[in-house]
Amino acid sequence: MITVSNLTLQYGKRVLFDEVDLKFTPGNCYGIIGANGAGKSTFLKILSGEIDPTKGSVSITPGLRMSVLKQNHFEFDDCQVLQTVIMGNAKLNKVMLEKDAIYAKADFTEADGMRASELEAEFAEMNGWNAESDAADLLSKLGVKEEYHGRLMNELNGKEKVRVLLAQALFGNPDILLLDEPTNDLDVETIGWLEDFLADYPNIVIVVSHDRHFLDTVCTHVCDIDFRKISLFTGNYSFWYQASQLSLRQRTDQNRKVEDKRKELQDFIMRFSANASKSRQATSRKKLLEKLTVDELPASNRKYPAIIFQMEREPGDQILNVEGLSKSHEGVKLFSNVSLRLKRGDKIGVLSREHLAMTKFFNCLSGDEQPDSGTIEWGQTIKHAYLPNDNSEFFSGKDSLVDWLRQFSKEKDETFIRGFLGKMLFSGEETLKQVNVLSGGEKVRCMLSRMMLFQANCLLIDEPTNHLDLESITAFNNSLKDYKGMVLFTSHDHEFMQTVANRIIEITPRGIIDKMVSYDDYINDPEIKAQRELMYR
Repeated sequence: MITVSNLTLQYGKRVLFDEVDLKFTPGNCYGIIGANGAGKSTFLKILSGEIDPTKGSVSITPGLRMSVLKQNHFEFDDCQVLQTVIMGNAKLNKVMLEKDAIYAKADFTEADGMRASELEAEFAEMNGWNAESDAADLLSKLGVKEEYHGRLMNELNGKEKVRVLLAQALFGNPDILLLDEPTNDLDVETIGWLEDFLADYPNIVIVVSHDRHFLDTVCTHVCDIDFRKISLFTGNYSFWYQASQLSLRQRTDQNRKVEDKRKELQDFIMRFSANASKSRQATSRKKLLEKLTVDELPASNRKYPAIIFQMEREPGDQILNVEGLSKSHEGVKLFSNVSLRLKRGDKIGVLSREHLAMTKFFNCLSGDEQPDSGTIEWGQTIKHAYLPNDNSEFFSGKDSLVDWLRQFSKEKDETFIRGFLGKMLFSGEETLKQVNVLSGGEKVRCMLSRMMLFQANCLLIDEPTNHLDLESITAFNNSLKDYKGMVLFTSHDHEFMQTVANRIIEITPRGIIDKMVSYDDYINDPEIKAQRELMYR
């Protein structure tokens, strides 16, 4: 068990959370949620002992082993992949290293033999003989091919490293598992496996994630960081969201009733305080007025951007026709013979096991890159806008946010530009920040402002939820559901895909799979599963 007592974290005058008391017990998975900057990752670092709180304590039942998903992707660059996973169990790894060092000695002594015997007993007790096979099994389930298991970590790309570090955290079934954004860079099959693994996990799991479907699937409790507190709720994310919205509405409605009553009493007092026959009633109402209090709602860290996509004109019947599209990268074929016709009302979720294939596909559709072969024909009435996964080229200068957004707008008036930025939660002096110092989430919100200004009737979107908090993801998700134009998009956010897409296209090296079904139906249909496996052989 983990016990958090009177915990406070403060940076200068800024209080992230104050006097927090919590208990985390085995058999439960706790989702940590809150706005960007609320302190979710910082709270995990306090639990792991990486940083100290301003006040209070964290106590852990003696003897429990804690495992943390590492965020430094270069920490183990000189280590073998399989060994990196086993290092997740520090005690077992230490025994293995000491045992191997003794056996490697040229002058093996009797004392060495005694120590080796002790280590062998410890090794067997910790199921050490199965360590390599268990580590290899975890890696395979997380999508790391067997051919990589014997390589050094520095030979892997970033996404492969993420999977190895996740395997390291899960290795040996630790008593306490701390996971910060574990679904980043995972494909749908791997996320599904991880959901099943954590849903059945018998020990303590504490996880930070922006994936709503993931939180719904694995969490038994939600810890909400807001109002300078960490509040514990029983249930998954959707239950918390519905309960919190209901509670907020009830408090707001109650305050509105109190304000209405106050106004009614004030009106009576003003009308009849000078009337002798009504003076007693006026005095009585003054006393009632003094007793009326409005609950002061503390300021929340949560803010929802106003994402509204409007079309400059209605689309015609000819929207997009793609014939025989092919693209390779560094000699590797990403996709070939891709043909599709976009129809009015289509909101297409695009899938692929190779994310670069999707990015190159969107770059070709937007005109940012040329395909190796094939044709792309947009209809005369179609105006498309593209939200790329990599937006770095847009933010290399030192323009202020106002000047940056103005270059994409027909209307140059500063009040208009500031209004658009305000919808994306940039206000006051924030609008004067230089764009090259923005965070990842701020850059995405700027790109959304730019996209809204285009008033396009077809949107191309590559991984829109990267760097966004849950509030921005929810607002973006709702805006695409309400949008009247066409959308082609890809996202690792399950809820996003399920609630927006009415058609699924999967890009494979052998062509595409094109189905007019929901996302859940697509990934769960046995016939489609068989077809997918065939296309990737």
